[in-house]
Amino acid sequence: MRHVLRTTALLVAPLLLWELLSRFGPWPRWLFPGPVAVTASVGRLAADGRLGAATARSLGRLVQGYGISAALGVPLGIAMARSLLVQRALRPAVLGLQALPSICWLPLAVLWFGLSETAILFVVVMGSLLAVAIATEDGVSGIDPVLLRAAGTLGIHGPRFVAGVLLPAALPGILTGLKLGWSFAWRALMAGELLFVAGGLGQLLSQGRELLDAAQVMGVMLCIVAIGVAVDQVLFRLLEVRIRRRWGLVEVS
Repeated sequence: MRHVLRTTALLVAPLLLWELLSRFGPWPRWLFPGPVAVTASVGRLAADGRLGAATARSLGRLVQGYGISAALGVPLGIAMARSLLVQRALRPAVLGLQALPSICWLPLAVLWFGLSETAILFVVVMGSLLAVAIATEDGVSGIDPVLLRAAGTLGIHGPRFVAGVLLPAALPGILTGLKLGWSFAWRALMAGELLFVAGGLGQLLSQGRELLDAAQVMGVMLCIVAIGVAVDQVLFRLLEVRIRRRWGLVEVS
């Protein structure tokens, strides 16, 4: 009971402080709306269908871009970890480009693809591909060499070695990379959707800014955070715990 009360207080206190600052703070209420106004704005967006349509549009783009990133990033990471030639040729460029914020790809995407869906997908792919590749490389490089030598001694080579030894052994590290790539892809998608009228959550943010509707902007921001947290905690967290338990990396309670 004490834990429930403590958790409730930790949730209610910031909301109460937010509402008080909105009502009595130095900012005008239209510029700094409270949680009541923000909740009402989210309710209106949900009632007229705009929030659901925008969320579905954004998630559809995310699945495409993130799928491409994972399909290219995992093999690239394995190649950098297993081939010294590939590592020397590509790793410096991959590390350098990884430090580039995803929003910096927007001008190039517009020049190459125009104001199109392809431009947004390009930004999403470039925002997450390199993170997946680097984390995959680290996961493969961290495999116990004894395990790899044992597989070679048993005559396991080629596709059988990759599918039966390399990938399973590196799977916890690869999953970490996929989780990291998801967060980068989600951020890159929001940056790309702010580029032009694209029908996603980014467009709702732009509409709120153009209409000077801070409540809508804050409400959409909270929805973006909620989706990100839900995917991270529900999907990746469950997969991570299950894989780590099966691989003996955590104690089974």
